[in-house]
Amino acid sequence: MQLEDFGEVHKIEGKSITIIIDNDTLVTMKNGNILGVAESDTLIFARTEDLEGEKAPGSALNVDGRECTVDSWAENLGITQIALHHTRMV
Repeated sequence: MQLEDFGEVHKIEGKSITIIIDNDTLVTMKNGNILGVAESDTLIFARTEDLEGEKAPGSALNVDGRECTVDSWAENLGITQIALHHTRMV
């Protein structure tokens, strides 16, 4: 995955890092009934070393100043895939 070529800089937990937002893959995952992503709104990829550490499903993650909830977190070969849903205001 070429983060430098396809990624954009976003703030994750207040830190500017390059990520890829890939909602097309998220739709494919939802259609395949992948457990844990049914409610997800956004799928991001980032370098594992750029993130502050793994967060468990249900944890909060701030993305560009917006609180989101982690649905899934997977690391593979130095890249982290995070499925999130936006925290809805009541």
